[in-house]
Amino acid sequence: MTDIKLVLAQNSRREYKRIKKLYKEAFPPDERAPFFLLKKRAARKKGDSWNVYDGSKWIGWAYMVTYKDLAYLNYLAIDNSQRGKGYGVYVIEELRKMYAGKKFFLALEQLNKNAENYEQRVKRHAFYERCGLTDLPYKIKEGTVVYSIMGTGETVEPEEYREMMDDFLGGFFTRLIDTRILKE
Repeated sequence: MTDIKLVLAQNSRREYKRIKKLYKEAFPPDERAPFFLLKKRAARKKGDSWNVYDGSKWIGWAYMVTYKDLAYLNYLAIDNSQRGKGYGVYVIEELRKMYAGKKFFLALEQLNKNAENYEQRVKRHAFYERCGLTDLPYKIKEGTVVYSIMGTGETVEPEEYREMMDDFLGGFFTRLIDTRILKE
């Protein structure tokens, strides 16, 4: 790693074609929001779409949803050819600095021993722990998937998450997509 930087996406066709390709490779269909929605919300300043570069080489993408004192790392993907080089840790460190003063959190697959990708889930959880995140007490339901939550330690309450997602999704999509925090 030499010159890592995060740059807000500029909404160009070429740029979003590259992001969309990585998005589809990195996330299973049931974990993906409609891509046009992410793009539209970023254009309306409801989400922050970050390109990740090492010098001039594009290596990944992150998508943040913010609202009041919340900063939700909705998606993070590093290109397959660039994984294992420390980029993910750097990106999370930088995002935490950029959104300092906010409750920084993310959703990740639950540690279900019966899951086909259980070992991958354990590694992902350990990665986020190395980044300084800890398990939070609730679960997040987005669409049909229930996730665990990790963050910087401050609990994200169900009502504030609901407000954030209502603001991000807007009225039509709020009614269409089930997003909420579940108390255990």
